[in-house]
Amino acid sequence: MHPKIGILTISDRASVGVYEDKSGPAIEAALRDYLATPCEFEKRVIPDERPGIGQALRELAASGCCLICTTGGTGPAPRDVTPEAIDDVCHKQLPGFGEQMRAASLRAGVPTAILSRQTAAILDRTLVVTLPGKPASIRVCLDAVFPAIPYCIDLIGGPRLLGNPAVVAVFRPEGK
Repeated sequence: MHPKIGILTISDRASVGVYEDKSGPAIEAALRDYLATPCEFEKRVIPDERPGIGQALRELAASGCCLICTTGGTGPAPRDVTPEAIDDVCHKQLPGFGEQMRAASLRAGVPTAILSRQTAAILDRTLVVTLPGKPASIRVCLDAVFPAIPYCIDLIGGPRLLGNPAVVAVFRPEGK
């Protein structure tokens, strides 16, 4: 059985078919490039509703996902409630992920990156990473934090994920 990764697109409009979800597939494509370990992907598209986001995160973690990447809902608009839902269900915050993603976006010339409330947190033995809703920004942000993701998953008792050395240098302390 392969490790499982959850991809949760949080969008009122995509969840009812007003437009096609392009962010979720962009996350999957990036992770398939980064990972040498074959993984299964469980994808969901849900509206920007705080209780529903929390429920989906709990369900994905309970189903065995070692990593859940969310997309959307991290801005300052009233309907952007992903960080609040993360706070509702996760027990340990990892703010360095958000700091690195915002810094990478600023370096890429996105002045509105300072409006992002991206973060990461631990839910049981699952790492949850919030990514932007804009497909073009997903790889910029994942490039900034992915080198730490496999080791973080090691530390919380998840499966060992190997990076594709032709694409990304995963960091693990020597001997780990």
